[in-house]
Amino acid sequence: MRLLKAKVMNYKSIDDSGWVDVGDITCLVGKNESGKTAFLQALNKLNPAADQPDEFDMTIEYPRKRLNRYKREHEESPAPVVSAVFKLEDKDYNELPGSLSGAVKTPTVTITKNYANRSLWDFQIDQAKVVANLVAGAQLPEETAKALAAHKTVRELRAALDEVGPDPPQAGELAARIDKWKADPDRYFINSLHRHVPKFFYFDDYSIMEGRISVPHLKAKRDAGDLNDADRTFLALIKFVGAQLEEFESEANYERLKADLEAASNEISDELFNFWSQNDQLAVEFDLTGPDPEALPPLNEGTNLHVRIRNDRHRVTVAFDQRSRGFVWFFSFLAYFSELERDKTSDLVLLLDEPGLNLHASAQEDFLRFIDERLAPQYQVIYTTHSPFMVEPGRLDRVRTVEDLDNVGTKVSAEVFRSSSETVFPLQAALGYDLAQTLFVAPDNLLVEGPADYIYLQLLSEAVREAGKEGLDERWVIVPVGGIDKIATFVTLLGGHQLNTSVVIDVSSKDEQRITNLRENGHLGKHSLIQIGEITGAKDADIEDLFESGFYVQLVNGAYGDQLPTKLTVAALANGDPRIAKRVERVFADNGLGKFSHYRPAAYFLREQAKLLPKLNDKTIERAAQLFERINKTVSRPES
Repeated sequence: MRLLKAKVMNYKSIDDSGWVDVGDITCLVGKNESGKTAFLQALNKLNPAADQPDEFDMTIEYPRKRLNRYKREHEESPAPVVSAVFKLEDKDYNELPGSLSGAVKTPTVTITKNYANRSLWDFQIDQAKVVANLVAGAQLPEETAKALAAHKTVRELRAALDEVGPDPPQAGELAARIDKWKADPDRYFINSLHRHVPKFFYFDDYSIMEGRISVPHLKAKRDAGDLNDADRTFLALIKFVGAQLEEFESEANYERLKADLEAASNEISDELFNFWSQNDQLAVEFDLTGPDPEALPPLNEGTNLHVRIRNDRHRVTVAFDQRSRGFVWFFSFLAYFSELERDKTSDLVLLLDEPGLNLHASAQEDFLRFIDERLAPQYQVIYTTHSPFMVEPGRLDRVRTVEDLDNVGTKVSAEVFRSSSETVFPLQAALGYDLAQTLFVAPDNLLVEGPADYIYLQLLSEAVREAGKEGLDERWVIVPVGGIDKIATFVTLLGGHQLNTSVVIDVSSKDEQRITNLRENGHLGKHSLIQIGEITGAKDADIEDLFESGFYVQLVNGAYGDQLPTKLTVAALANGDPRIAKRVERVFADNGLGKFSHYRPAAYFLREQAKLLPKLNDKTIERAAQLFERINKTVSRPES
């Protein structure tokens, strides 16, 4: 099964998160205390991996503001906490018994878990098809089979088999088979697919292994069911080694266990260093000692296991949990994850709460690459962050914002730029950092007025390439400058660094002097100022005029949604201005709809590109291809 979307309700700060679409990688962004962790923790308890907690406790987890009232309702009507919609895949259908073949009416299953810790499945079974399958597989005499196949439910079929009696014997065999699953095809379906429900694996900063472990104390905690997250991580490593905790209490096992632990450590470290660019001279070492009389309990009794980090560069070792927190986090995660991956019996959904919180910015980028290249090809990943370095500027479609709203509670939304400035700060910072990284190092810079132009050029280039034409040369770095007034400054700045610069600008009659000034600047090549009007053939033209009017109106309607009293139409925009965006601005102003943002339709296009790109017509593709051909002629250097 594959997770499509999830919703959390009645949990801590979350009254109702709303449905959250989930892809291969989903990034939850929000400030501290917004509810990001609560969302992951609730989702994890739907079907947790390993021995992580799986029961909801209403006293601790139900929203306190409504707890007293809810206690009176709990017994009769336990509140739902988490719902998830899963898509059935081919391997799931292949696991179904023959009696259910072709009887599942919908390709999705919704599972909801409530405060009674019961999981409720929502799906549709065609019982008439189940009856037909059962009768067809029973090898009954023709007349008997025909009569039984007329029934529409399994219970009707079971009752009819009693009337048929023991002759023919196949009827009795079929009755006994149905009795095994109590004539309930829904229960039979759940039992058949229960083990296929993905397991959720939650990992946070509290899951990091400790530097010293008292073996008897850890064993006692395990036996009492009192493990914390760090304990579980260490036990996962022990299991990965193939050892039992009891073996560490005997000195006779010392050399073998130490060798096994270090072999496992090397295996995990080798994988880690494929994605860890900070320092490749670190290693994890293990040692076993007796009790330390000077240490605080529980280290003063029984066998102690020491985990240390060796730094070959400085030729020192330090306690595992005391130094290099980023490395410690990464190693601890891989230790736990490696064991889960080896022993997995179902699909995994990885829930990473603030992964790499202690990692340097470049190490966080390493971890993003680890998610993309190592985790996402096999497992769905949902992670939370408030770090701009854990957000990929080119993949904002993965981002969901998390906000704790007054009188509403935590809400999760894909409308990323409708959120508060504090919530979207990591996104803005990520975009700004991406721009800063490329601004003064790219040989070829294409200046545009704003972020909407940036998005449109990227998406149109993709569409043009898909159509078999030349898209925007990948050597260009697109630089949104924040308005036509700032273009001259940027042209001068980049030209002063001996960098090739071209400019794509909207054009109107009032901008003629600005255009003249740019041409006379001296830092632009003869053909490096490209006006949209050159492509559309209109004297006044914006980048939005590359699209057909109907398509752009669709973007506006999608971006503003229910903020519009009625959906806009092209006919409603007819006010004489040749520029479609200006006509939309006028409608907003005339109808008291507030200021129209050019960016929001572009952001909507970016989020919904999968369904919108195929809707671009041939004229739009041709205009975009002409624009890219014109721009690419000004690139500074031959392609290597």
